[in-house]
Amino acid sequence: MWGTLARFILRFRWLLLGILLAVTAYLGYYASKVQLSYEFTRAIPTDNPKYLTYQAFRQQFGEDGNLLVIGVQTDQLFTEKIFNDYTALAADMKKVEAVEDVLSVPAASNLLRDSAAEKLNASLIFPPGRLTQATIDSSAAIFRSLKFYQGLLYNPETNTYMMAIRINKDVLNSKKRNDVVAKIVEVGDAFGKSHSLEMHYSGLPLIRTNIATKVAREMQWFLLGSIVLSAILLLISFRSFSAMGMSLAVVIIGVLWSLGTMVLMGYKITILNALIPPLVVVIGIPNCIYFLNKFHTAWNDTAGIADPAQRKYTALTEMISRMGIVTLFCNIAAAIGFGVFALTKSAVLKEFGFVAGINIMALFFISIIFIPVILSFLPPPKPRHTRYLDNKWMLSVLDRLEIWSVSHRKNIYAFTSVLLVVAVIGILRLRSEGFMVDDLPKTDKIYTDLKFFEKHFKGVMPLEIVVDTKRKNGLRANMLQTFGKMDSLSAYIAAQPEMARPLSIVEGLKFARQAYYEGDSLQYGLPTSFDIGFLAQYLTTKSGDSTGKANNLTRIVSSFMDTTRQRTRISVNMADVGSKRLPELISNIEAKSDQLFDTTKYNVEFTGTTVTFLEGSAFIINGLKESIAWAFLLIALCMLYLFRSFKILLCSLVPNVIPLVITAGVMGWTGVAIKPSTVLVFSVALGIAIDITIRFLVNYKQELQNSDKSAQEIVISTIHKTGISIIYTSLVLIAGFVIFCFSGFGGTQALGWLTSLTLVLATLTNLIFLPTLLMSFVRKERKK
Repeated sequence: MWGTLARFILRFRWLLLGILLAVTAYLGYYASKVQLSYEFTRAIPTDNPKYLTYQAFRQQFGEDGNLLVIGVQTDQLFTEKIFNDYTALAADMKKVEAVEDVLSVPAASNLLRDSAAEKLNASLIFPPGRLTQATIDSSAAIFRSLKFYQGLLYNPETNTYMMAIRINKDVLNSKKRNDVVAKIVEVGDAFGKSHSLEMHYSGLPLIRTNIATKVAREMQWFLLGSIVLSAILLLISFRSFSAMGMSLAVVIIGVLWSLGTMVLMGYKITILNALIPPLVVVIGIPNCIYFLNKFHTAWNDTAGIADPAQRKYTALTEMISRMGIVTLFCNIAAAIGFGVFALTKSAVLKEFGFVAGINIMALFFISIIFIPVILSFLPPPKPRHTRYLDNKWMLSVLDRLEIWSVSHRKNIYAFTSVLLVVAVIGILRLRSEGFMVDDLPKTDKIYTDLKFFEKHFKGVMPLEIVVDTKRKNGLRANMLQTFGKMDSLSAYIAAQPEMARPLSIVEGLKFARQAYYEGDSLQYGLPTSFDIGFLAQYLTTKSGDSTGKANNLTRIVSSFMDTTRQRTRISVNMADVGSKRLPELISNIEAKSDQLFDTTKYNVEFTGTTVTFLEGSAFIINGLKESIAWAFLLIALCMLYLFRSFKILLCSLVPNVIPLVITAGVMGWTGVAIKPSTVLVFSVALGIAIDITIRFLVNYKQELQNSDKSAQEIVISTIHKTGISIIYTSLVLIAGFVIFCFSGFGGTQALGWLTSLTLVLATLTNLIFLPTLLMSFVRKERKK
């Protein structure tokens, strides 16, 4: 079959090359249209209850993740120069395109009681225009007396002030977001520079924008880096610019196919599938190395053929015949390692799995057509091109591996057993924990600014609690009782060190009550049965003063209650506490809410970006664990089909399980947590590492069937015949993944060094432990 295919490829080389280039041009056209995703990671399936709850919340109350916050710490804010410039800063922020509202100290409003009209009027605490120091001082005294703003716009204990900017949600999901966020930071930095103040920025719009920008930038650099590094290694190995150029052409075609496929499937670049183009380079180069290595070996073996053209044709036919099935199953195994992610329910993993799996298989067809066709056009290899086959250093390494496998089997088993015991102890130390921004370096400004807000305002991550009275106008019935329960729950939440004071309709009523009692700060509290009658009218108020502008209380009522007065929300800003602590906090709050709210009358739901992040992380981790099991099963079936022997199947799987166990143990000992970005390593490494096993065992089986040598002699021969190409390929793979260690994301760094470690271990186990297993078990099979 493979011989027939080889002759077909060489006979119709022009036609096949034309088809390949036409498909590449077609997909390359679409690759030029690839776009960056500006949506947050879509980890949860659309039918997940938490997702449905969050979408219902967004429909009723609007977005919870469209606030960008600016913080500054100074005890001089209320001095004339700085305050007037801070006022101008807020005004300049409002002028930025897509900024819908700015909440700041200069724009803060007070509620004043109008006894004649029996209403509360909203008025600015700080008058418009440039203010004198005296006016600022008197207005600042009023501002500080309003407890509503404490913890919301300022922290009186640390002299820290926050400005909150609401950005249009449609712009946040578009490319314009980059310009909007950049302009906000530019305007803020100008203010900070003029007064020698450090400005701090945070909020989901900023975090998402900066991470998306970093993803796009890193993809370009990693793609370039992987290509350059591969080119250097190829040039060192084969001493041929034509071989290097041909190999690079294969992976560049693969990259174009992957990006084109991404666009045709309606996908955009995310932090996960941005890894696909560099991975295509890393996985495609080994195909080239194995084909070239077999071509050079076959060229040397056909030295007796006088006609150079016939000699090349014979070598190419031998290359395709011997390496076709090997490369096919290697790519199938790698495609399985990535493609199993498509079996999960997570949208972002499905995209990664589909695109990676399809294009890794496509690499096989690109390689088996392009490489033989191009080699048929190139001049025959010169002696310097095949000199690496007699590399004395490499041959001495293979001799050493042979000695270990043949003469030290007991020591190998004992050493491996000790390593596995230590690894299992490390696995028992593994913890599963992820943070919203823990993939960023601790020195990154996004991270340090987030910690600034956690220190002074207890964080900016949104958590939403929806209280449903289960009936229309339910909030108007038993009003004091319902709001009293909400106030008790808010007090419990505020007592948590990781959570800020919640904001709800209750806080608005407290603000109104203080205004009703002429601004007495001691009266900032929940309305009593006496004054609720006066304040109740504001629950139906839709506009504020005679100008039609809504006052603060009206805006709170409209944004914190639905139109039917059946549901209300409690909004909490909290720290990025991680996926381990967050469930504990939410569980405690749920238990408290169950104590306060009768479940027959109320339904309390927890939602928001923080909850969906937790659910998404758990979903991805569980999906990745399932994908590892699927990858292991499917690869095992492929190996069984390929070798038709349970003993060889066992021998093929054990050397690849050992590196995964040791890597997991290293993670436990080094404190690397299991999270979406690290659990990805195991499926990826298994799919790639099994390639080494397939190449070794295919050669071994061919020798076993066609040779009268003993099992030990066949193993030794296989070590020497496949060892050089395996080592060269492993070096390329390891170097390719090491590039990821230079990422600005911790998860990508972990993918780099953990996968490299796994591949180093897999190379050693396949060249030392696998031969030992074959000599221990398969030999008995030959004696039957």
